[in-house]
Amino acid sequence: MLSNIKIVLVNTSHTGNIGSAARAMKTMGLSNLWLVDPIQAPDGKASALAAGAGDVLGNATTVETLEEAVADCGLVVGTSARSRTHSWPMLEPRECGEKMISEVPNYPVALVFGRENNGLTNEELQQCHYHVCIPANPEYSSLNLAMAVQTLSYEVRMAWLSRQAIDAEPTEYPINDDLERFYTHLESTLQGTGFIVKNHPGMVMTKLRRLFNRSRPEAQELNILRGILSSIDKATKSDKS
Repeated sequence: MLSNIKIVLVNTSHTGNIGSAARAMKTMGLSNLWLVDPIQAPDGKASALAAGAGDVLGNATTVETLEEAVADCGLVVGTSARSRTHSWPMLEPRECGEKMISEVPNYPVALVFGRENNGLTNEELQQCHYHVCIPANPEYSSLNLAMAVQTLSYEVRMAWLSRQAIDAEPTEYPINDDLERFYTHLESTLQGTGFIVKNHPGMVMTKLRRLFNRSRPEAQELNILRGILSSIDKATKSDKS
């Protein structure tokens, strides 16, 4: 899945930034680097700053235009500062990572970064379905290219890890009937301990229902809670006898 996510660098002027971006990608498990019309091809400086990510740098694809780089992509997100003059669908970095991971099973997706000094042109931004803006300190919002790649690649990885956890461990929740039996058992046990008075439960059970509904216990967790209540019932009966 991650190999189908393109990191596209447009018209990069410093080869060291290409190497640093490759390193940022590899730390987050990304490997599909595309270079659009770089001022200079990756050189020794790029290799040095790539550190252990020489494979990502060496396998980079170089093309002349952004159109070529994203031709097969079903989702293209361009990095951009927020603009009041050009309204375009915007994503927060976290939303960006989640959207890319949700769509990448269907087709390649691309995250596009512009020039170090002035970003992407309006024409290039219009080739993107969404724009993403990193909400940095407004008093000093300058991020170099590798920092921006690292930040957004991190969000992609976090979204991917979250999806892996969901796929690996499907959560089983109790049906409503099981919950109602639990609430009945809970009320009975609390009456047995004297915590609530049988004829005057007041708001206690309502508040406890809110508590458990808010926490939404899984089926296994509910079984544990029922087991705890049964052990309290047993201890209470023993004390009375």
